[in-house]
Amino acid sequence: MEANHCQKEIFLGELCDRAGIKISDTHRRITVCGLTSDSRRVQKGYLFIAINGRSTSVQPHIREAIERGACAVAVEKNVRTETSVPTVCLDNARERAAHLFYAWYFREDTPPRLVGVTGTNGKTTTASMIFHIFNFCGERTGMIGTLGAMSPDKTPYGILPFDSRANMTTPDPEELYAILRRMKDDGAKYAVMEVSSHALVSGRVAPLCFDVGIFTNLTPEHLDMHGDIDSYYFAKRSLFDKVKTAIINADDRYGRLLLSDAVSAKRRIACHGGVRTTYTDCLTEFGIFADCAAAEQIKEIKPCGNYEYLMVTPTARVRLNSRLPGRYNVMNSMQAALAAVELGLSPSDIRRANACFEGVSGRLERVDVPNRLGFSVYIDYAHTPDALENLLITAKSLRRGRGRIILLFGCGGDRDRSKRKEMAHIASRMADMTVITSDNSRSEDPEQIIADILSGIDKHSTYATVPDRSEAIRYAVGCARQGDVILLAGKGHEQYEIDKSGKHPFSERDIVQKAAKRLAADAGE
Repeated sequence: MEANHCQKEIFLGELCDRAGIKISDTHRRITVCGLTSDSRRVQKGYLFIAINGRSTSVQPHIREAIERGACAVAVEKNVRTETSVPTVCLDNARERAAHLFYAWYFREDTPPRLVGVTGTNGKTTTASMIFHIFNFCGERTGMIGTLGAMSPDKTPYGILPFDSRANMTTPDPEELYAILRRMKDDGAKYAVMEVSSHALVSGRVAPLCFDVGIFTNLTPEHLDMHGDIDSYYFAKRSLFDKVKTAIINADDRYGRLLLSDAVSAKRRIACHGGVRTTYTDCLTEFGIFADCAAAEQIKEIKPCGNYEYLMVTPTARVRLNSRLPGRYNVMNSMQAALAAVELGLSPSDIRRANACFEGVSGRLERVDVPNRLGFSVYIDYAHTPDALENLLITAKSLRRGRGRIILLFGCGGDRDRSKRKEMAHIASRMADMTVITSDNSRSEDPEQIIADILSGIDKHSTYATVPDRSEAIRYAVGCARQGDVILLAGKGHEQYEIDKSGKHPFSERDIVQKAAKRLAADAGE
């Protein structure tokens, strides 16, 4: 996505003024033809934004940028550098980089109207539902999130060359603002974004304002970065200083805390997945509160496990039918529908759009296996204790007769280690059989990760350890019987496995289908 080349050149002084950066008068008339934070992408006349890595110095990158023709370098003000071109000092390089890219791509207009979704679990499903509803209703909308960036025409946008940061929930500024520019040029009126805590802490979305912000829930995750759950909460909460309307899951403990916190959201809607409840009393001093009880008369529709419920708002009553299994998807569908109501879409159109939403890749996604085998296989992204527990609750409604739940999972390397023991405890308690394996071990030893998991396993439960994930999947398929449900948890939409040697292609779907085909052949099918 070489959108830099589509932009007209600009004086460095004007660019910095738009980004809120002070600059020496002697440098104001330098002509900037493009900008990048990757020294490999620098071309003649570019501004190079030098951002310190965790373990690398910026000096070699600055030297390479200058050799490639950089007209100036922007760098953290307390970082000592040697340059032969003008230098712009930044008080917070990561956040100011976002402002610079925003100023470059949006000089004469603004991005599409934004809906931001944050929380631990449910972001991708909720954002995907919003993307589907808005486009179904004729409102051209783009999407940015864990599954990538999607145009209003439902075609994926590519990533920047040399970009090793792919798979970020919220892309780095160089990619993010290029994508938003491309969406605007493609006629998008709206863009829905998953907004990660990493993006909020690093200031990637600092220049943006959101028409609607959605809080799904909060459970321990990314504590290796944030240190503790409270810091993680405050990172998520910061999104709501930037929104006009906040839609908050009040069934969640941290959602209720967010509702009562004195954040600057002008309008707040509390969502409840069950009994009608309101929080008006504790919110009146903080602004206008929309008394919106959410799901009334929730009933499960058999045999597929869909849910039907009546959503009541001050301005609309919408009967919704969620085709997705899992009661947690009631909240996801409700928050997506509320965002559509808040932005003026027709309740009847929202109802029809919601009814035909078929789900998200890697979120309780069923894998086709020969019917005569009698068991079913699902792939899901659940990689936190809360998500795993919800997945196992839902799986109970998917098995048939006396069928068992066979759970396969691992834990990522170089990530929060505290959840490994807890996930093992949940697996022991709720699955009939657990297969413990690898899941993106990265620089860690897979055997050590498995040992950490095993410290929480109930030794009286039925479990097996198979470190190689391919072998583990084949083992789980080989153990399945009539009526069983196999859950492959952790990777979801990912089509790769990461270990010490790097990233490798890896398709759980392909492995399952080959194993099932072989099993069916052995059974004489």
